[in-house]
Amino acid sequence: MDEPLREARATEWRFVRRTLIVIGLVALVYGIWLAASVLPLIFAAILLATLLDWFADGLMRLPGISKKIALTAASLIVGSLLIGFLVVFGSQIGGQLSNVFQKLPQAVHAIGEKIGVLDANFALEEALSGGGGGRSVLTRAASLGYTLIDGLGDLALVLVGAVYLAADPGLYRSGLVKMFSQNQHERIRDAMNVTGAALRLWFGGQLLTMLIVGPIAGLSFWWIGLPSPLALGLIAAMTNFVPYLGPVIGALPALVFALTMDLTTFAWTLGAILLLQQIEGNVVTPIIQSRAVDLPPALALFSILVFGLLFGLSGVLLAAPASVAALVLVKMLWVRDALGERTHVPGEDVAK
Repeated sequence: MDEPLREARATEWRFVRRTLIVIGLVALVYGIWLAASVLPLIFAAILLATLLDWFADGLMRLPGISKKIALTAASLIVGSLLIGFLVVFGSQIGGQLSNVFQKLPQAVHAIGEKIGVLDANFALEEALSGGGGGRSVLTRAASLGYTLIDGLGDLALVLVGAVYLAADPGLYRSGLVKMFSQNQHERIRDAMNVTGAALRLWFGGQLLTMLIVGPIAGLSFWWIGLPSPLALGLIAAMTNFVPYLGPVIGALPALVFALTMDLTTFAWTLGAILLLQQIEGNVVTPIIQSRAVDLPPALALFSILVFGLLFGLSGVLLAAPASVAALVLVKMLWVRDALGERTHVPGEDVAK
């Protein structure tokens, strides 16, 4: 075979190979787009598995505790705490939450009358639904119980998947590592370990913040005299899981109820919320994040926006931990390894 023909065939093969690579990438992106609704569930399972594995590692420090026993004990302890919380406070919280969501439309309407806006509840619903006649946000909030029931299947899938992932994380890590070339195995494995450590630190910091903010908010609302203070405190605690934007959203129900009562109550409620947010932002969060993961505010806000547009409510809830994971991977695999720049990576000290 002469040299020109050989070069022509080599050129054709390179063209075919590049075409196949492009087709494969397009198919991969299309498959990810089709599975977009499943991706938040997968990440939620990975996040929960990381936390269970962290808890199990702590239990394994006790003498005579194997990994299987530690993981089983960790799952039972977490489940028992959740069940115990629901048994002790479930009926009271459920009643107060139902009361909050049922009274919100009436409260918005009352506020509209005070400021001269006729049928403010309808106007707000139209604005939130884009005027397209879609189902209102307030109506969806009132039917929160039905939404929770519809999500039980996804929750069960996440819990079972998390237990399987935590039972043998090395198996899944090894499988993922083998998708890269052999000379990249060590750096990919290190990046995954550091990412897991950073997620544990971030979640621990957020959980501690929620445990501090919730009781203080509930006690403040009870002292001021707002209705359903336990539920309002729980809303304030749970929305703190979403950094920066969550505390603002969590404060709205309390402000709405306070404004329907009188201006003095509204002033006390606004002052309590501002004071709590100042303490949280300038005292609690800096102390906690100094030992956890400090996510840049702009990155957190834009990630919430992007993930919310892509995945809806589940994207909003998981935007911050997903950003933490992305931040670690970018710093380790791109900034440090590819560019050769020195940079601090969250969770690296813990992973070592």
